[in-house]
Amino acid sequence: MADIEIGTAKRGRRAYSFDDIAIVPSRRTRDPEEVSTAWQIDAYRFELPVLAAPMDSVMSPDTAIALGRHGGLGVLDLEGLWTRYEHPEKLLDEVAAIEGPLATKRLQEIYAEPIKAELITARLKQVREAGVTVAGALSPQRTKEFADAVVDAGVDLFVIRGTTVSAEHVSGQTEPLNLKEFIYELDVPVIVGGCATYQAALHLMRTGAAGVLVGFGGGAAHTTRSVLGISVPMASAVADVAAARRDYLDESGGRYVHVIADGSIGRSGDIAKAIACGADAVMIGSPFARAVEAPGRGFHWGAEAWHPELPRGGRVDMGTVGDLESVLFGPSSVPDGTMNLIGALRRAMATTGYTDLKEFQRVEVVVG
Repeated sequence: MADIEIGTAKRGRRAYSFDDIAIVPSRRTRDPEEVSTAWQIDAYRFELPVLAAPMDSVMSPDTAIALGRHGGLGVLDLEGLWTRYEHPEKLLDEVAAIEGPLATKRLQEIYAEPIKAELITARLKQVREAGVTVAGALSPQRTKEFADAVVDAGVDLFVIRGTTVSAEHVSGQTEPLNLKEFIYELDVPVIVGGCATYQAALHLMRTGAAGVLVGFGGGAAHTTRSVLGISVPMASAVADVAAARRDYLDESGGRYVHVIADGSIGRSGDIAKAIACGADAVMIGSPFARAVEAPGRGFHWGAEAWHPELPRGGRVDMGTVGDLESVLFGPSSVPDGTMNLIGALRRAMATTGYTDLKEFQRVEVVVG
């Protein structure tokens, strides 16, 4: 693709968001009931290609269990309130009641409480005892410190998630996490990200990760673009990382690394477009923040919102639309794509004639 001249000394590539593209119907259609949305990573199969983002406004042990029973994967934030406080419910009530301008400062105070390894163990054990797949997330900065507690607690999938994660972090102050060495020594599959370019994704795939997160996380609740000036439109980012997956498949002699879109997915149409661009699954936050059961009580925030030095997100009032089951499977009482996410995905696949997710990745898209 030709670069665009920004100025005499700078050129840039045109990139596209999910809002910039649309899925094209094909010559064939199907019944939605005949479509499969199943997805499998490593030894773990899910009926839904959906991971809930590790955000306190979205995931508690109870909501992770509920999503697991519905066929998705709930990922607990192991640096969140549930691993800092024995009983965080009152704090969640407080966060929901804070006046807007005061929210960031109070979040910083609340999250200053140290993480407790014994609470990591307790929360993951609660999910495991419910009989669903167990997943927990740490940032790259905390991974070495708490990895043993996570693995010893019996996690099935280990998620290393940050705004931007690289396989070659350089630091003159601390010894950085060696992702390739760390993943090699673990006995559980690792999902790592975010990234947004072909080259960064290829390097992460070479670390041995089972899946790569595409995007900067946070979505509706992050302000990374305005604070840091960093952003890559998601349709282009997913397609670029999908190309890295294809090339790594050849390079590695057949090792398939899953591409998981993480960010800018607020409605059902975004899920369909992410998969159409090459994603195997999506990690979403704001749609689940709207569920009645969500810990955020209708508010939504991520780790970026309580960073002690440079917050890159806020607490957003999302409101509620219905219970978790209706958000996933309907029936929907609104026409904006915030309910019946899976029903909409099924219909998009059926309308274009595809029966499973891998086939649907080949669907035609247009810009406009």
